Order: sequence, then structure tokens, then C-alpha cells
Amino acid sequence: MGKYGLIDLEKHFAFYGAYHSNSINILIHMIFVWPIFFTACLILYFTPPLFSLPQVQLSLFGYGVVLFFNVGFFLGLIYALFYICLDPKAGSLAALLCAFCWVASSLVAGWLGFSLAWKEIRHLFGIWILAVNLTGEQSESIHFSYCAMPGAGIKRRIESVYSIDTNVVLVSQIVCWTGQFIGHGVFEKRAPALLDNLVQAFIMAPFFVLLEALQTSFGYEPYPGFHASVQAKIDADMKEWREKNLKLLS
Repeated sequence: MGKYGLIDLEKHFAFYGAYHSNSINILIHMIFVWPIFFTACLILYFTPPLFSLPQVQLSLFGYGVVLFFNVGFFLGLIYALFYICLDPKAGSLAALLCAFCWVASSLVAGWLGFSLAWKEIRHLFGIWILAVNLTGEQSESIHFSYCAMPGAGIKRRIESVYSIDTNVVLVSQIVCWTGQFIGHGVFEKRAPALLDNLVQAFIMAPFFVLLEALQTSFGYEPYPGFHASVQAKIDADMKEWREKNLKLLS
């Protein structure tokens, strides 16, 4: 009953699920994935409008903010429409969450201002290197990887960023990405999906954790037999992955 191509939910969910079979790793992603999306919207609030459309002004608790139809808006719109195409019911809920993230992040960005919310984003490349180093197969290597990273003392640079009024987006991204990479390196024992398919992993992550939460809490599935079919695909993928690793070790 799965659909074809870009809107084949079974295919997308099985791909992502094959990299997230450990319950602790799944929980970590449930906690951190949507905050990453939220802070991405916050970052993109400061991009210029793409079209000359009327501005939308909101006022909340006496504080006003302007909503811009910029990269952040259209990114959220693409995500929302894609999720609705995958599954109209859960996708509609995901679309509402995308809209909430866009509006709420705009309010937060307007309150923080450009300097606090944006100016330290140039350090995120160093943070990305740090996060990738946390994907080592052995948990014991994590501390070593962190301390032995190349690049003029990235560890000291990261620590020097922090203060009472430190960059909100930077800290959020560090915590969320590091938590997820630890989840893969320590608990899942498999590299993240983004290393094999970057676009698919980024697009599916928010919807995956939402569907996982709905299934765990309410037994929801997009249609009867969905989870059984997806689990069969996940089991086949993981079996192939294990066999491939055994061949590499032999």
C-alpha cells in the first residue's frame, strides 16, 4: 500500500528506521530533532525576504515581531507540504508543528536580535567537526576524539564561546547534535543516516520522531499493516548491513 517515489512513506521510514533501532537512541532523537528544526528556523529568520509580499506583524505579551516570507518560511512550507503528502493525518500535525516553529522562532529571533542569535554561527563548522568525531564505534574513543581534534584547539575555542549571555542557537545546536551523535556512537553502534543520504535524513528526521511518538503513545499507523511492513524492511536492511560488516572484518 506504499506510495511511489518521493512520497513512498514506507521506503523513507524504513531507511531512517534502519539507523534508529535502539530505544535509547530513538528517545534521544525524539528529544533533540525538533529543537534543531526550531533553531534552524531561528537562524533563517535573519535571511532577507524572497518576494515583495506584505509583512505580517504579530504581538504577543506586548512584544511585536515581523514575520518575513524568507528562506525560513519556505523551508518550513516545503517540509509541511511534504509531510502532508506522506500521510495526511500525521502529516497535518507535523505541518502544524512546522508552522509553530516558524512563528515561535521568529518571536524568539526578534527578541534576541541579530547579534545574540546569529553572529557566532561561523563557529558551527567547528562544532560539526566535533559532532562527527563523536560517531566512533567505541564509546571509549569519544573523549580522545574530542581532545585530539585538529584545527588550532577547537575544544578551547568552543569553551571560550560560553558566557552568561552566550549564543542561543550555537548552544542549542551543540547540545542537540552532540546528543544525537553520542546516541549513534554509544547506543546504536551505527553511523547516522545523514552520512549515507544527507537530504533524506534531514527531511525525514522530524517526521520520523513524530510518527514514532504517535505509534508508541497511541498505537498509530498511517494505514493497517504499515509498521509490520516497515519493520520487515528494516530487518532486511540491518541484516544486509551486518553481513557487509562481517565481510569487511573477515
